[in-house]
Amino acid sequence: MQNKECRVPFNWPHMTGKELFYIAEAHFNGSLAGDGPFTKKCHTWLEHKTGCNKALLTHSCTAALEMAALLLDIAPGDEIIMPSYTFVSTANAFALRGGTPVFVDIRDDTLNLDENLIEAAITPRTKAIVPVHYAGVACEMDKINAIAKRYQLAVVEDAAQGVMSSYKGRALGSIGTLGAYSFHETKNVISGEGGALLVNDSAIVARAEIIREKGTNRSSFFRGEVDKYTWQDIGSSFLPGELIAAFLWAQLKEADQITETRLASWQRYHEMLEPLEAQGILRRPIIPEECSHNAHMYYVLLTPGLDRQSVLDEMKLNNIGSVFHYVPLHSSPAGQRYGRVSGELPVTDLTAESIIRLPLWVGITEEQQCRVVDILLRTALA
Repeated sequence: MQNKECRVPFNWPHMTGKELFYIAEAHFNGSLAGDGPFTKKCHTWLEHKTGCNKALLTHSCTAALEMAALLLDIAPGDEIIMPSYTFVSTANAFALRGGTPVFVDIRDDTLNLDENLIEAAITPRTKAIVPVHYAGVACEMDKINAIAKRYQLAVVEDAAQGVMSSYKGRALGSIGTLGAYSFHETKNVISGEGGALLVNDSAIVARAEIIREKGTNRSSFFRGEVDKYTWQDIGSSFLPGELIAAFLWAQLKEADQITETRLASWQRYHEMLEPLEAQGILRRPIIPEECSHNAHMYYVLLTPGLDRQSVLDEMKLNNIGSVFHYVPLHSSPAGQRYGRVSGELPVTDLTAESIIRLPLWVGITEEQQCRVVDILLRTALA
């Protein structure tokens, strides 16, 4: 194991101390396949915490998004509106079904999908809107849902970064038709790999279970609702194993404390960097009043003209794991092949060129954060 004291890693997976105990318990119970006791505990926790109609663990957030595309019957020619500034899974899930991602620009404050540009992107082929809650900060969901209702579109929240965040008191992932969570080791609440689909429309819960269980009604069989299970629909094996769920259960039980600790570190960065923003060196994150975020990441946007690569290089020389983020999908080879752009995307392009993400994880010390800020300041002023 590498020593965290001699370097500042970008991320360090947090352990609550109960993970191995629950994994051992799952083994002792002879339950290692999916949908065992720990999976059910996680489902119940997620449903109570978010208020969603049904939570279903998946082996990744990518899998949850792929389930969403199947549930919406995405077919060749269908269009799905989404930001270009997102991870490839957001688009891939729909492109796999023959759908066309339609890339729209982001807001310059939250870096989320610009809700004011959505209607211009809608065509008779539009099937869904996919808002991505960047950095765990909510998109403007009331307006997005209103547009979706007006045009009879589904809303799939890519809340990969949004566990424990909310919008006007509503948990992210529980506001649209469907929501997708990630429990990847780089997220706040983790299971190594893992995810969840939140189903908010009761009319599609039964089909979601079938799609998740390889297209069978196996879940109904185990509840005693049918005397045998058979192939009902298209689907795949989207379940995580019980060991993953056992690990996740330890994390979910400590989710409030994890969030509180991360928020304290996030706020420390925010206060340390206020003078640099005042000097015009960078811009700090902006959190709208109606959004309660989870401190998933702390990023800064360098002022145009500053050399981001020199900052990243200096961070690396000082053993600090600071990184940029997405290469916009509309500029990627696959994005140009499978998607299209609606309008201009100047904010997306500028963000991709100027953003720097700073180290943030449970246990990062004030001294380590001071080192990060000191080098950022020193390099930016050089």
